[in-house]
Amino acid sequence: MKASPWLAICPAMLLAWLMVGQSAQAAQPRVPQQDSEVVEVLRERPLSEQERAWRSLRAQARVQPGNAQLATQVAWQAVRWARQDGDPRLLGQAQAALAHWWAQPAPPYEVRLLRATILQSTHQFDAALLDLRALVQQQPERPQAWLTLSAVLQVTGRYDEAQQACAALQRAGAPWHAQACALDLSSLRGEASQAERGLDVLTARAPRELSGYLDLMRAELAERLGQADRAVALYQGLLLRESDAYTEGAYADLLLERGRANEVIDRLKGRERNDALLLRLAEAYAATDDQARDRTVEALRARFAAARERGDSVHRREEARFTLRLLKRPQQALKLAQLNWQVQKEPADARILLEAARAAGNDAAADEVRVFVRRWGWSDKRLEGWL
Repeated sequence: MKASPWLAICPAMLLAWLMVGQSAQAAQPRVPQQDSEVVEVLRERPLSEQERAWRSLRAQARVQPGNAQLATQVAWQAVRWARQDGDPRLLGQAQAALAHWWAQPAPPYEVRLLRATILQSTHQFDAALLDLRALVQQQPERPQAWLTLSAVLQVTGRYDEAQQACAALQRAGAPWHAQACALDLSSLRGEASQAERGLDVLTARAPRELSGYLDLMRAELAERLGQADRAVALYQGLLLRESDAYTEGAYADLLLERGRANEVIDRLKGRERNDALLLRLAEAYAATDDQARDRTVEALRARFAAARERGDSVHRREEARFTLRLLKRPQQALKLAQLNWQVQKEPADARILLEAARAAGNDAAADEVRVFVRRWGWSDKRLEGWL
């Protein structure tokens, strides 16, 4: 079966929003805290043909606010660009395109799928799950909602339910995604080495349009298994094909762990608009005693403060990391990491809570992570020193 373009891009997109996405409200006006703060980076290139076509489509949708076909076309493109660039305003534009239906309890299928996608990108997981469960009941033969549902359940640590969603993908006619979904999940359920072998086999057999999705899984799994060189090669291959904010951030983390901060600086300069990438750039500046460290720290401080004023809790993990590693405030970082763990349970969420608890002299504060890791049989070399 040839995968649809949406299916081919969906999982990596979901991960990007879940790990580094920002609230759709992030583009709301705010007052700079100091004269030196960068408010906006102006466009350095003319609009592409695709961007001009999208703007024309958006203009059409504005004068036909009840046209679901136009609205969803506009929203899906904005969502794809948000995944690539990490620009939160694009998620706001996607939501704005759906304004006619946003508050409806049961909007049209495609609108509701988009709404669920945007909701999970802003960590409103319960609301997203409400939509997704309704969608898979409404049309269980369509794989998109199952795929999104499995990803949200996995990131929130509900593995048994996620397994059921993976199995449903097979019945919905998406066998390649069903296999990838099951293998990724099994890598977090005590079968990491078996999952690695399975993903290698699947990558050799699956359609080429799934290679990016599968290689991202393989790269992250290689990191968890302590295979840094393999992970580097996989990340580099991914980024040669297409650079997106999530993969850039994951690769930057690996480079920082390996003492290659100068490479992080070279890669991330010019991408400061994305908060998660700016955080990694600040860590790289700190590691190299670069004079740009103070400027980036102040920019991050202002951005996190603005997020708190908006009631935006999407970046708790990044703020915990910033507070611990750059501000050196372990007690405050621990509180943020604990709040974040209540929302999502990925390896990076475990790491920052374990690290903050140790730095705060309160290892017991991370015992819930240890219980979770033992229960599911995680294999992650990066966590061994903290467990």
